[in-house]
Amino acid sequence: MLLILASVLATLIVGLIVINFTLGEKKVTRDIPHRYTVNDAQFRRTMGVMLGPTIVAGNRIDTLLNGDQIFPAMLQAIRAAEHTITFETFIYWSGEVGKEFAEALAERARAGVKVHVLLDWVGSNKMEDNQIDAMRQAGVEILKYRPLRWYNISRINNRTHRKLLVIDGKIGFTGGVGIADKWRGKAQDPDHWRDSHFRIEGPVVAQMQAVALDNWMKTTGKVLHGAEYFPALQPAGDSPAQMFSSSPSGGSESMELMYLLAITAAKKSIYLSSAYFVPDELVLQALVAAVERGVKVQVIVPGKHIDTDTVRRASRGQWGDLLKAGVEIFEYQPTMFHCKVMVVDELLVSVGSTNFDDRSFRLNDEANLNVYSEEFAQHKIAIFQQDLQQSRRITLEQWQSRPLLEKLLEHTLALAAPLL
Repeated sequence: MLLILASVLATLIVGLIVINFTLGEKKVTRDIPHRYTVNDAQFRRTMGVMLGPTIVAGNRIDTLLNGDQIFPAMLQAIRAAEHTITFETFIYWSGEVGKEFAEALAERARAGVKVHVLLDWVGSNKMEDNQIDAMRQAGVEILKYRPLRWYNISRINNRTHRKLLVIDGKIGFTGGVGIADKWRGKAQDPDHWRDSHFRIEGPVVAQMQAVALDNWMKTTGKVLHGAEYFPALQPAGDSPAQMFSSSPSGGSESMELMYLLAITAAKKSIYLSSAYFVPDELVLQALVAAVERGVKVQVIVPGKHIDTDTVRRASRGQWGDLLKAGVEIFEYQPTMFHCKVMVVDELLVSVGSTNFDDRSFRLNDEANLNVYSEEFAQHKIAIFQQDLQQSRRITLEQWQSRPLLEKLLEHTLALAAPLL
């Protein structure tokens, strides 16, 4: 009898694991042909119509590098809020940075600002309860996204990995940074991470607000609307942009589809900064095909200071075809490299929360800002080149000469990549 019960329990556990890692509808399974470039009007029409959000003109996007620039800018905006603050993030941990943000949000709530904070249940597991209680007592509405409950256990692997802060519906922030002390400083040593974040003004902020409020509605059942959340927005710059959000439902809400459309449209160059680079076969084939049609492809990933060594090894296990085709791969040396930026043909820049892995492409809720600007792209390429100077290139010869046990381990982990 005990053996039968154990078998049933094991079957249920395996079934739940399979369900958790196969969320969503049918995914993209076929190559997307190269039919136009990112500079073609048809590409923008496709991105705007197929992915959903309209590409809107008149935006200003300022780049913030590392905690020394990122946190002061975000806190300054929070402290200047007059009507509303919406904040959705994956990592929020207790510490000096977490305390500073909690106090700033609480102070605005006491001043009468409507403050809504949505934290991922898994990503905020290192946040102390007394910090949450203090924020609630001040009037902050703070909730956890998809906490473990018996009725949603099949979706426990669906996390919100989005990083969105919107102030008064007028100023937005997105990028790779979490609220934790390891992002402090200027990436000066292994204890201080390298990352990029972005401050946005202009009409596209309304799209950012809509993305943040969508998950708020899914969590609370409340619809937040009105001029405090969606004011009339005037042009603030020259950059056309769109805020694309994804979820595990797949189809046109697939972040992988967005990346595939951009990669297959590349004609000259792709510069990719990726914290966790474990693409599936379709993306690998798209990158190889890009090189074969003459596109320069350079990728920067974390080196030995990565926070998850299994991901690094799974990534390295996939590099063979890429290196043979001519993709240039570099490992960042000074510290953990957490950036998530792609530049295509010196025109399209995609920044946000998305990693190049199955978790971001299939399981998480993600959000990326796509910017269509030669000036912005050139600035991002200049930063990429700076990061490149602190990175070590991995050649095909070096990759092939790895010790046998290392090859076996990395090959095995590469096969298990969808489960990482």
